[in-house]
Amino acid sequence: MKLNGAQIVIDRLLAHGVTTVFGYPGGQVLPLYDELYKNADKIHHVLTAHEQGAAHAADGYARTSGKTAVVIATSGPGATNLVTGIANAYLDSVPLVAVTGNVAVPLLGRDSFQEVDIMGITQPIVKHNYVVRDVGALGDTLDEAFAIAGSGRRGPVLVDIPKDIQTDVCERCDAGSVVGGGDGTAHPRVSDVERIVSAIKNCKKPYIYAGGGVLASGAEAELRALSERLSAPVGFSMMGLSALPDDYALNLGMTGMHGKYAATVAKSECDVLIALGVRFSDRATGNVGEYREGKLIIHVDIDLAEIGKNVPSHMYVCGDVKEVLAKLLPALPAMRNGEWLSRVETLKKEDCQPETACFTPRNIIKTVRRFCDDETVVATDVGQHQMWVMQHYGFMKPRTLLTSGGLGAMGYGLGAAIGGCMANGKRKTVLFTGDGSFGMNLTELATAVSQELPVVIIILNNGVLGLPRQWQTVFFEERYSQSTLDRKTDFPALANAFGAEGRSAETLAQLEAAMQNLPGDKPVVIDCRIDMDEKVLPMIPPGGSVKDIIVN
Repeated sequence: MKLNGAQIVIDRLLAHGVTTVFGYPGGQVLPLYDELYKNADKIHHVLTAHEQGAAHAADGYARTSGKTAVVIATSGPGATNLVTGIANAYLDSVPLVAVTGNVAVPLLGRDSFQEVDIMGITQPIVKHNYVVRDVGALGDTLDEAFAIAGSGRRGPVLVDIPKDIQTDVCERCDAGSVVGGGDGTAHPRVSDVERIVSAIKNCKKPYIYAGGGVLASGAEAELRALSERLSAPVGFSMMGLSALPDDYALNLGMTGMHGKYAATVAKSECDVLIALGVRFSDRATGNVGEYREGKLIIHVDIDLAEIGKNVPSHMYVCGDVKEVLAKLLPALPAMRNGEWLSRVETLKKEDCQPETACFTPRNIIKTVRRFCDDETVVATDVGQHQMWVMQHYGFMKPRTLLTSGGLGAMGYGLGAAIGGCMANGKRKTVLFTGDGSFGMNLTELATAVSQELPVVIIILNNGVLGLPRQWQTVFFEERYSQSTLDRKTDFPALANAFGAEGRSAETLAQLEAAMQNLPGDKPVVIDCRIDMDEKVLPMIPPGGSVKDIIVN
């Protein structure tokens, strides 16, 4: 059967089960958009306000659904506007296929109108990328892109399709094979597993450090089984949060620079650290020498490149977390160390904060939480509000947290919330953001309104860039250089202008009232005014250790 390139793209998207794509049209992708028009009954295209918003929306869709998501942009500025979103997906291992248009093949490299070398630009921030110069290779290239994005350590793949390739015609069998399996993932060796079992059997103070690899592999049940088998507390990287219910007794929450006190201190005191699907970010470790002191580190990760990259481990297994734990668990005896569990309980009590009725970030988040069920998808932007959500929201179900971890991209949240809401069947979705982050991509309110999405946007509005101000307070003798926003934006009025609904709150009672009677077919923005000097605590200074922790 003869198909042109644009038809082949649609054919392969449908073959890979794609029903929703995000993007923005332009001259070099018009043939593809013409085919999207003809196939609107099969693929829903979400038109965003900006290509960066489309990339973040695809990211949020992928995290919530567990599927590889698709974003489309034209050449030149359309393609470059995707770069932040692609980098974000790369650092957080999110499966994404980015399809960009480009000038016709004979014009490549001639500085043609709206031409950029998007392959060269994105090379460091993708698992793989392609420029398709022959329509006969397009179908197989797209199949490879999906296979690479969704296998092994997941991540983004970019496919750049010149305009003439979209219109060229070739023979295409509509029974084309969908590439799968054979992803190159290393499988755990029996000898490695045996050594690790032996080491764990001899420990007295086991601790599990769980990251995004647990969620990516679907190993939540195995993680809990391991914790219960060893009576081991579990601390999380930011990407691993939601893998265990917040009310699980041995869930200590996030660890690291702004992690919970009990999670961070217990990790420093353990004698065996079992790290599952984490990359030991500098924000999680601080001083590496002190981080490793007094403990045996066992690292399990699907990506061999992460083993020993940031923190040298004493033992490791390269493989999928779920597969590794399936081999470990039957070989491990049930263990219980009363003294260690008693110490962990003491730390948890020290972690508790006194209850107040003040309009603090903690109380705002806890109030909003009462209006959400356990399936509610929660997105954040980046900054103080992000850390407060990690500390206080209390996630109960996997894949209900959308946040920018490795890149820390301000402006991520609203796009991600849009994608997460659509992947979750347009159920109520919550975005926690700050006035600084929200200002980055607030134009995506137009998208949320046009798609009739019930996204509740909680702005923790302190009039400043909160984390820079906090660091300037602690480390720069209160020299607040350019961290005070001094803006007059009326967020509720702005929301109304976009066709959303604007509300505000300055007390917990007002917030409770604002969370009542939420419309089910459009976003609501709730502006919450908080003190500019609220701090995220605990805090370990950059390059410091638990010995340097700031708690008040």
